[in-house]
Amino acid sequence: MRSQGQVRFIKVSTKVQTLGAVGVVSFLSVWVGTMASATLSQWSATQEQAALQAREARIATAQNRVDAYRRDVRAVAADLERRQEFIQRMVEAHLGDLPDDTQGGDAASDDQDETSTTVKKLSMAMPEAAQLAQLEAAQLSFVERLTRYADRRSTRAADSIRKLGLNPGAMIARRSAEGGPLLRLATARDGTVDPRFRQMGASLARMDAMVSSLASVPQVQPAHVPFVSSSFGYRADPFNGGAAFHAGLDFPGPMGSAIYAAAKGRVTFVGQKQGYGNCIEISHGSGLVTRYAHLSGFGARVGQMVEPGTRIAAMGSTGRSTGPHLHFEVRINDQPVNPRPFLDAAQKAQARS
Repeated sequence: MRSQGQVRFIKVSTKVQTLGAVGVVSFLSVWVGTMASATLSQWSATQEQAALQAREARIATAQNRVDAYRRDVRAVAADLERRQEFIQRMVEAHLGDLPDDTQGGDAASDDQDETSTTVKKLSMAMPEAAQLAQLEAAQLSFVERLTRYADRRSTRAADSIRKLGLNPGAMIARRSAEGGPLLRLATARDGTVDPRFRQMGASLARMDAMVSSLASVPQVQPAHVPFVSSSFGYRADPFNGGAAFHAGLDFPGPMGSAIYAAAKGRVTFVGQKQGYGNCIEISHGSGLVTRYAHLSGFGARVGQMVEPGTRIAAMGSTGRSTGPHLHFEVRINDQPVNPRPFLDAAQKAQARS
């Protein structure tokens, strides 16, 4: 150590170094042990929760359902009414009309086998309640088929979103703002919801979120023109010839040609932007925005909800433009991304349809 023209030396003995090393190793060992313990506890809690959910899903075993029917068959009938109301609300809220592909087509599950056993036991123990038991079995079979249908649609929508290079989980997370009055749903007189019905509701809600997220992705070509005059990325600037970055696609066409919304969304801007001239922006949720520029006229207003293919403007040459064309951008969290994959995927999907 050099201080005020003097040099002092500090000697650390082998013993002190050894004790220091042992201390560091001990600290690291304790830290690793703590982290491992926390991870193990979390895994154990997850396993316990999964086991609890599995036990909940088998509440309605054959014997306790027989006991319930024997105790009060009228109460069982009232619960079946509540279940039917729950099903009806879910179908009306999420589907409107019942799709054809919810009708069978899947192999029998353990729950279906258990339900069949319950019906047989009830029919033997209480012949007068056989029809009620068959109604309950039909309800549960329908709930399972509807859950599978919703899961299939969610999976298809999520796969389509991934093919566009987007994260379906992140898109749903950005839609998480919620609120409203509390309107309770129940499948039993004590206010509880059967786990199978709860799972159906959760699957339908996820399906809605996935399908809505997919619908918000650009899927309609914004201008009916035969080619693109300038692509996304590097180009020579049309005014000075220098290297420049082009943040969208240019669709050239006759002055006044129709411009269409590329996806479902809400119009959030109608006006002028520097370089873009007359411009419209549509927000599609999850941070995704489409921008339509160089317009000669507007056909939409701020706050208006539009569907894919809705006419929103007319082609022009306002702003920094060399002639009539549409400048089309796709932006995610205000960062421009290449619109081409979205439009190409949409064309392929339409061709398959």
